[in-house]
Amino acid sequence: MLEARSLNLTLDFCLRVGEILLSSGAGAADVTATMQTLAWHYGVRHPEIDVTFTSLSMSYQASPEEPPFFQVRHVKLREIDYEDLTLVDHLVREVVRGDVDLAEARTRLARIVSSGHSTPRWAVSLGWGAMCAGVAILLGGTATVVAIAFAAAVCIDRLQLVMARRRMPFFYQQVAGGALATILAVVAAWTGMVENPALVVTANIIMLLAGIGFMGALQDALSGFYLTAGARLTEALLATSGIIAGVSGGLTIANVFDVQIDRLDLGTTGWESVTMLAVGAAICASAFAYASYAPKRIILPIGLIAAIAMLISQSFVVQGFGRAWPTAFAAFFVGLVSYTVAGRVRVPPLVVVVSAVVPMLPGLSIYRGLALMAEGGAATSQGLLAMVTAASVATALSSGVILGEYVAQPIKREGRRLESRLAGPRLVGPPRTRTTRRARKAAARAAAELS
Repeated sequence: MLEARSLNLTLDFCLRVGEILLSSGAGAADVTATMQTLAWHYGVRHPEIDVTFTSLSMSYQASPEEPPFFQVRHVKLREIDYEDLTLVDHLVREVVRGDVDLAEARTRLARIVSSGHSTPRWAVSLGWGAMCAGVAILLGGTATVVAIAFAAAVCIDRLQLVMARRRMPFFYQQVAGGALATILAVVAAWTGMVENPALVVTANIIMLLAGIGFMGALQDALSGFYLTAGARLTEALLATSGIIAGVSGGLTIANVFDVQIDRLDLGTTGWESVTMLAVGAAICASAFAYASYAPKRIILPIGLIAAIAMLISQSFVVQGFGRAWPTAFAAFFVGLVSYTVAGRVRVPPLVVVVSAVVPMLPGLSIYRGLALMAEGGAATSQGLLAMVTAASVATALSSGVILGEYVAQPIKREGRRLESRLAGPRLVGPPRTRTTRRARKAAARAAAELS
């Protein structure tokens, strides 16, 4: 039986790892399984783990006669940080292999959390600008539209950064981002720089949607973590409502100044435009990964996967399949190949799937719905239908990716046990709950040294 000091250090380490994974967008099932794996490796058999959207708790009772040990950690900060996520994932895998003892693992985890990034913050802002420029290319914008979308994205990122440092809630950051995007588009149209400012607005809507965890909410729901799924969905709906409020305010300002922002409808996509769609999708996905501090080695593969996914989606759209089902097919492809690609470049599959589906987010449907509802009258019902289409596209993206992960992940003996317990594919962490005999012996020696 573990000594009290060693047990406390083990529980604390597991909770700190879980906090980083949960705040980086990992599903509750992945967080629970990773914490369980680490606890088992360090000799804590069958701990009770509870993961919610804002807190993690872990308890262990060696026997009914012994008092239980109980620890809780709250998730205070949420940001997309794929560099820390990847480093923690590597650390967990080394622990499971028995290469790292508890003391060294805690030291390395503290170093990961306290260290900064090699990418400067101004470069991240340029990355967000490149992402929106890619969306503008995807939508068929001119060079001027691409440049304005780039500048607007940089301005939005800096504005949201200032608001975040002043502890403004995320909802108000989304409102400010949507309003600023629309106002900049209105100014560009008023000065005659662009003919269709709706392209700029739509590009920046996709930027604001990129940080919303639709996929995490659906993954938690499919995995049986309904409380966490409900909380994630509430956050996603609130953030989306902020975008809608901001863009609506910008459209109202456009009407006051008599600036016409037409509805944006790409119409029927032909095969001649598919190449530009693929290029725009590749730039958008790669830039998003870069702005999210993803390792440099995965940026090019993410762009290639996003381009192929866009080709798959548009090939179905050309045949008249609508929007939702083509998006689902493309997302299924992303989930299918992400596990293999992520394994080869040693990053969690979550980094690949989230980045690759960003170009397919329903920013166009949301903008068209707002523009139609702003017209009033009979167009209101069409606007509501466009909003429903946006919701269906978001659901298709999430469910398609997760289904692809279900099919792609190899079902090994230990992996099968884990899947039967948690009912979901692993997007973060090693697919096993038991460690090897060599690793267990190393963990026992480390615990004996600590005691």
